Amino acid sequence: MAEEQEKDYFWFYIGGLIVATIVLVLMLKADETKHLASGVVAEQQKETFSKIEKRHTSNNSSAEAMSGK
Repeated sequence: MAEEQEKDYFWFYIGGLIVATIVLVLMLKADETKHLASGVVAEQQKETFSKIEKRHTSNNSSAEAMSGK
């Protein structure tokens, strides 16, 4: 009598797990970078750099006042 060999689905489970992980990572990455398209980051950077520039100019003027110029 020929015995029927039981199918082993181990590698199918591993492949499915890999595909599910890749899909999940791509979905999370798309959600994570969604805020970059709104322009909020560029606006915040512009505001930050203007504050830094303002601080540099105010520091220069106070340094001139201290040295008596």
